[in-house]
Amino acid sequence: MTRTLYTNGSVLLPTGFSASSSVEVTDGRIMAIHHDTPIASNCEIIDLGGDYLVPGFIDVQVNGGNNVLFNDTPSVEGLIQIAAAHRKLGTTGFLPTLISDELSVVKAGIRAVDEAISSGVPGILGIHIEGPFLSTEKCGIHDPEKMITLDANSIELLCSLKRGRTLVTLAPEQCDADQIAELVSRGVIISLGHSNGTYSDAQCAIEAGASGFTHLFNAMSPLTSREPGIVGAALESQTTWTSLIVDGLHVDPVVLRLALKLRPHDKIILITDAMPNAGFESDHFYLQGRKVCVRDGACRDHNGTLAGADLDMSLAVRNSISLLDVSLETAVRMATIQPAQYLGIDHERGDISVGKIASFVRLNKDLMVADVFSAKPSD
Repeated sequence: MTRTLYTNGSVLLPTGFSASSSVEVTDGRIMAIHHDTPIASNCEIIDLGGDYLVPGFIDVQVNGGNNVLFNDTPSVEGLIQIAAAHRKLGTTGFLPTLISDELSVVKAGIRAVDEAISSGVPGILGIHIEGPFLSTEKCGIHDPEKMITLDANSIELLCSLKRGRTLVTLAPEQCDADQIAELVSRGVIISLGHSNGTYSDAQCAIEAGASGFTHLFNAMSPLTSREPGIVGAALESQTTWTSLIVDGLHVDPVVLRLALKLRPHDKIILITDAMPNAGFESDHFYLQGRKVCVRDGACRDHNGTLAGADLDMSLAVRNSISLLDVSLETAVRMATIQPAQYLGIDHERGDISVGKIASFVRLNKDLMVADVFSAKPSD
């Protein structure tokens, strides 16, 4: 039995930050929260030196890292590299994400995630399949020639992951409500995105079980005076989840602040939409044969189209504080417990509570990642 005590820090508990609490971990699980530091014997002491201790970040949209793009390397080896890159940046749980591609690539990605989870690769929570059931009018960096409509065979493929969570981003106009309802009934999480659909399309999808919107404002029909569009449906909904790319480039901070005035803060999820340059110093990478340059905090192709983001989750947290005027506690919850709730894994992850997996990030006074603590719990 391995016991560790994390002490002398400001710990984010479900009730808020506590400077007088210590966290006891045994064999990868949180066993106790001590509000007066106990005298421990046979216990490793981690002195946090007054830093913050927050839950490990959870990112539901990670395209790559360590110079690896998941689409290009849909294998366990590729996932190990991506996970290692993001762990150093504070993300201890994530969904490897496939952008629109041939269904053979989707099949290979699902198989790789299954194998990675089975073999214990840390951090892999499932898979995010972002396309190819998207709109050609709102494809963004996705290849419009890859887009297809949902059918019975693709539904079977999307439901084939045996371990972990499956999140699918689709355009509601590329399928019908019955297909969404079937996917949801079989455990798939449906998010609306890359869509030129109408408000009515979104409402029908929500009624069928769609529970989220992918990177609000980006690649979706806008709010107008006579047609609220996908954006209008997302802003109106108080029950669905909404992911945001908070890099100051994808969406103007004023627009995001307006969204936060309409949407419940506890239904907002921070994502990175990270690309192969995450955790890897590089000024460019290739996306399905297209060169993407990394410059001034943005990833753009030769047309200037944004291709994912040059972002990690700790930076997204800092940006949320500085650009969105939210507290550190709120920003961290957007990167931890709220994505865990969205994925339905909050019984195991997402906050610092007794019985949960011990997965922590130490942030220094400048909110930079100083250390990452994450252990696989014993059975």
